[in-house]
Amino acid sequence: MTAPDRLGELAVDGDRATMTFRRHLPYPIERVWAAITDPLEREAWFGETVIDGRAGGSIEMIPTDPPAAPEAKRLTGRILVWDPPHILEHEWRQRIVEDSVVRYELRRDGDGTLLTFTHTGLSEQNARGFIPGTHAFFDRLEAWLDGVEIPAWSDRYAELAPSYPAWS
Repeated sequence: MTAPDRLGELAVDGDRATMTFRRHLPYPIERVWAAITDPLEREAWFGETVIDGRAGGSIEMIPTDPPAAPEAKRLTGRILVWDPPHILEHEWRQRIVEDSVVRYELRRDGDGTLLTFTHTGLSEQNARGFIPGTHAFFDRLEAWLDGVEIPAWSDRYAELAPSYPAWS
């Protein structure tokens, strides 16, 4: 089981939903920024990433997991906000879901960083399907930052999915 505050939030407005996760990470903001924007670091916890780090630049990612054809997993988009080390916002275009937008906001929080992640514009059904997987990716990010073994996404997803049925 997982702590309720780590489950994130799902807000539904009409036919669209927004997922929000907040994670306090005991690392300097610059360290967390590097983990989410440096292609080599991001590959360790998320998957292959190519990023043209600037507003108007592009981002392309192929998550390591879930197990699916690369073209089904491939994400592309234009970077809408690039404000190092505070905000990365980009389009999320993926063949299997509606076009949407993700935003990473970082702010100093004591001796660490508060990461607020939002994913807006998905259908409610797709957001409900994505939320345990997004949680699993953030657990992988934390493991990467902690320097410990990164959990397999599929295993972590299977452990987390039962925490979400009340939202179904």
